[in-house]
Amino acid sequence: MEIFGMEKLSLVDYDGKVACTLFTATCNFRCGFCHNSPLVTKTHTLAPMNNDEIFSFLKKRSGILEGVCISGGEPTLQKDLPEFIKKIKELSYSVKLDTNGTNPEMVKYLYENGLVDYFAIDIKNDKESYPEIIGVKNFNTSALEKTVDYLISNVKDYEFRTTLISEYHKKENIEKIASWIKGAKKYRMQKFIPSENCIENGLHEISEEIAKSYLDVVSPFVLDAGLRGY
Repeated sequence: MEIFGMEKLSLVDYDGKVACTLFTATCNFRCGFCHNSPLVTKTHTLAPMNNDEIFSFLKKRSGILEGVCISGGEPTLQKDLPEFIKKIKELSYSVKLDTNGTNPEMVKYLYENGLVDYFAIDIKNDKESYPEIIGVKNFNTSALEKTVDYLISNVKDYEFRTTLISEYHKKENIEKIASWIKGAKKYRMQKFIPSENCIENGLHEISEEIAKSYLDVVSPFVLDAGLRGY
């Protein structure tokens, strides 16, 4: 398993748990607002971490850390992800997976084999607006739709989340997202924070006032809707 970064202590990546976050590289999207651009566009310049060192760290922190969050990049592109998570679970950690949802077969396998306790799926925008925001022409959302449907129908602990970008998210986009994920247990709209590490410069956050108005749009459709970072 190729891990290209580790945040040894996080209180925000896994709600309710003291966690360590591991970062994979490569992604099938090119979202301009991505804060991990080196993991997406400059993988040839990076060297993966030694897996033995990662597990040595996790063994030492057992009892202090409660969970491990696997993020990216897009983790489900790694074929050995299930075996890697099995080793983490053997250390009695809870595991959270951050994913763009384009690999429903992997999501289903991980859940039904007890490997992931919590899924966080990025809903970048409404289905029609996906190609523009992810930088992939003619993107077909069918695989992502399968993941969304599977989580809503089968999974105990998960969240959908959208990072709000002024250039991409108007009220009509949020209305379409809300209709799409109707019946979801948890949905968070996140504040965008511009960074030099973003793939694209010149994008802007949405104000708290507007974000709250979007929350009013979403709340009737999901059980638990909220803002994050505001």
